[in-house]
Amino acid sequence: MERNKILCSAFLLFTLTSCSLDESPRDQIPEEEAYTTATALYQNCVATLYNYIGGSADGQGLQGTCRGVYDLQTFGSDEAMLPTRGGDWYDGGLWQDMYRHTWTAGHDLPKNAWLYLYKVIALCNRSLKQLDAHQGLLGSQQLSAYKAEVRALRAIYYWYLMDLFGRVPLVTSTDVSMNEVRQSERGKVFDFCVAELKEALPLLSAENSIRPGDYYGRITQPVALFVLAKLMLNSSVYSSTTDVAAAYTACIDYCNRIEALGFALEPSYATNFSVHNENSVENIWVIPMDKNLYANQQQNLYRSYHYRHAAAYGFTAENGSCATQRTLDIFGYGTSQVDNRFALCYWAGTVTDLNGTTVTDRTGQPLIYEPREVSLDLSGSPYVETAGARMKKFEVDKNAIKDGKLMDNDIVLFRFADVLLMRAEANLRLGNDTESQTDYDAVRHRAGMPTQTVTLQRLLDERLLELCWEGWRRQDLIRFVQYQTLYDGVDRPDESDGHTTLYPIPADVMALNLNLAQNPGY
Repeated sequence: MERNKILCSAFLLFTLTSCSLDESPRDQIPEEEAYTTATALYQNCVATLYNYIGGSADGQGLQGTCRGVYDLQTFGSDEAMLPTRGGDWYDGGLWQDMYRHTWTAGHDLPKNAWLYLYKVIALCNRSLKQLDAHQGLLGSQQLSAYKAEVRALRAIYYWYLMDLFGRVPLVTSTDVSMNEVRQSERGKVFDFCVAELKEALPLLSAENSIRPGDYYGRITQPVALFVLAKLMLNSSVYSSTTDVAAAYTACIDYCNRIEALGFALEPSYATNFSVHNENSVENIWVIPMDKNLYANQQQNLYRSYHYRHAAAYGFTAENGSCATQRTLDIFGYGTSQVDNRFALCYWAGTVTDLNGTTVTDRTGQPLIYEPREVSLDLSGSPYVETAGARMKKFEVDKNAIKDGKLMDNDIVLFRFADVLLMRAEANLRLGNDTESQTDYDAVRHRAGMPTQTVTLQRLLDERLLELCWEGWRRQDLIRFVQYQTLYDGVDRPDESDGHTTLYPIPADVMALNLNLAQNPGY
């Protein structure tokens, strides 16, 4: 895909003002050539936007990179941590602040996420302007379809923004000055996202977007339906005026429509995360990965493996992220009732290479991960390098390059197991216990786990068991009103006002746009 020559400067990302660049970068085509044919218009107004779903640099992409959207949803929850390992991973207290919920408006991760999400929104706004300006190159049906795709993508990015920050500026035009930029109430942004996706839905293709071809990685009907289901399920969090029962009913309807498009659970859980997982009938939206074609990276395995573990695959690693004690408890680790998915999602105990040979640590002894020895600060611990269960969810691509970060396993964003769990939750909250039990059992039985009576707490736990490392835990805890509980006995500041359910508006953004008001508690 060709990159659009016109990109917004960093100043736009801080202030949301309009701008253009006069530079002439040699790796990009001149603007006058970008919109001369219908094909060029599609490439430079629609296709180019998909370059930003994944990424290769900190803060860029929805998943696969570090210090951005994914980390806010995962390391700002009780699911995972990046413990201080002696001289490693302290980073000025950045990761400890994430775990303790002691972040401030000057924290890097919220700023990175804000800038990235608004960058893509700004690019969507510009694409819509160019599509209108050059609509004579397209038929009316083609124009409507292209605009629907861009509007749906923009709505998804506003959903991420609203979910993370609450009241955010709702800017839908490139011709907006700083003096005009104001925050919208969270409920208004929620209504915007729902309306945009519902209007775009009939104009989107019904194709499955996970298989290579014309719709690979694109926004299609199942993607939009999935986000609509998420919006409805979380509507009581996002809007004070929502009709909760009607929202749960709508969530169920959107889930039914996804199922009607042919999605189903894979017989094997691991299939969804295998090398060349394009054949999954369960995955709904992915970040395409191809080490020979795309720059998108998967860095989560890289920063979780012990150095010697990665070296056994011919890679390097950062020996960082791991499961928390709370996650181990929910999985039943160390008990006779350990969930079968634990061994598929986490490395624990003696580490072996792909041939089954035991990997040794730096002293020549067997490398053994010690899940129960994890704590927020491991300085001085004999397990400083080996504490914590490590990420295992994606199959190792033996032919991966760039320290294993350029691999051929597509990064899973949305999948059908989540649809079943959303529908189970919505039905249970409506009192439809039988329907809820059916979907809950389907997910558990695929994992080889026994039937148990569904409850809201068990549904919350099941979401972690099924969806760990997929970036949903923070959102789930907030919806279940469990975000302010202690994690692993770590003392936290008084959160009785629940202020950390939203991240702060970044201090740098606040300084450059005096119209913005900070979220409560910061």
